[in-house]
Amino acid sequence: MKLHPYIILASVVGMVQALHMDTNNLTNIKQNAALVADGLMNYYDGYRRGGTIGKFIPPYYWWEAGGAWGSLIDYSYYMENNTYHDVIQQAMEYQTGDDYNYIPLNESTTEGNDDQGFWGVAVIAAAEKNFTNPKDPKKQWLALAQAVFNTMSARWDPEHCGGGLRWQIFQWNSGYNYKNSVSNGCLFHIGARLARYTGNDSYADWSEKVWDWMIDSDLIIPGPYWKIVDGLEVDNCSDISPYQWTYNHGLFLAGCAYLYNYTEDEKWRNRTLELLKGAVVFFGTEYDIMYEAACQPSNTCNQDQRSFKAYFSRFLGLTMTLVPETEAVIRPWLVNAANAAANSCSGGTDGVTCGLNWFTGGWDGKFGLGEQMCALEAMTNLQANKFPIYTATTGGSSQGNPAGGYAVTNTNASPLKLGAGDTAGAGIITAIIGVSIVASGVWLVL
Repeated sequence: MKLHPYIILASVVGMVQALHMDTNNLTNIKQNAALVADGLMNYYDGYRRGGTIGKFIPPYYWWEAGGAWGSLIDYSYYMENNTYHDVIQQAMEYQTGDDYNYIPLNESTTEGNDDQGFWGVAVIAAAEKNFTNPKDPKKQWLALAQAVFNTMSARWDPEHCGGGLRWQIFQWNSGYNYKNSVSNGCLFHIGARLARYTGNDSYADWSEKVWDWMIDSDLIIPGPYWKIVDGLEVDNCSDISPYQWTYNHGLFLAGCAYLYNYTEDEKWRNRTLELLKGAVVFFGTEYDIMYEAACQPSNTCNQDQRSFKAYFSRFLGLTMTLVPETEAVIRPWLVNAANAAANSCSGGTDGVTCGLNWFTGGWDGKFGLGEQMCALEAMTNLQANKFPIYTATTGGSSQGNPAGGYAVTNTNASPLKLGAGDTAGAGIITAIIGVSIVASGVWLVL
């Protein structure tokens, strides 16, 4: 197996023991989680010369960094371990962007709604877990989460398919004409959490608006086993992609749990329980082991998809905490996932590199940031309902800014429209730049 140089270095200098999972022993869980977290950080070079603070090594995209810092916030809180505290805080602050809404300049032209959303999920978690607040009041975790929500909700697009968020923010990016469940799920989910944290019903109203659109658009499909499918094309709103992904299901499941915990409205309890019932599609074999049903059986999971189970475990842990009656179903799933993940974390030169497929009873030869995240979240969320999820009135200390994120209109407003002249101009500029790069290269060679 060819490993990144940093991973090889960590394997040599950081001698570790193999994982032996005992899900009834907190000390053992913490020891295992520490090994997996250490492996996760082998993919981060933001504190090295040439690295970018907050980003992980290629081929991992910026959005997955937001997911990874969220995983490490969970790890720090549930495992009561502050090893990576300063690194997490530095990364989360560095990537906020000039307008404190997670649209940093280095990502602004390629960033999608779901990308921004996953950083928003991470910062609202930091607020709820009382992760140390930044000194800069503009970067308080709650204020950042509100800025993400504000800028995303401002892009709601009622002109095509009756509403919803597009996948991409900018017209020139592939996927602009697609409205996907994950972008809308992030808006729904962050809104539900902000409603509970702040006590402001307007966030819950927005979440209900997203839910209703998802139902009307047949992206949430009620039935004996409720489904959440991937998305639809704006040119033909009935052209729906049928794939089911763990992270989509988890975003809406936990969002419903937040709304039920906040409103005590039975409709949100029923929706939580129905989505929980439908989640059985993501558990395979007689041992009910978690898997990514849309790609693992065909061995086609890409780099992004290999991290999805991490968020699913996270959202299961939150659901179990907020709606305690779900623990009877969720805890066995997490126990099986943690045990199976630990068995998979037996590869690489260090002997504790984690794999993708947890059915094999060992390491499957796969490795990467996503595999480490998935194993870490499965383990840490065994303890999720042992810890409070704070609000502004129950001990949460993060300060908010309800109007945050609105400084730059071209990234906040409704979907950007480019005319034929703009498109042509962009093409000409791109061509000029391309010719310049080629010419420069030839000049250097000569």
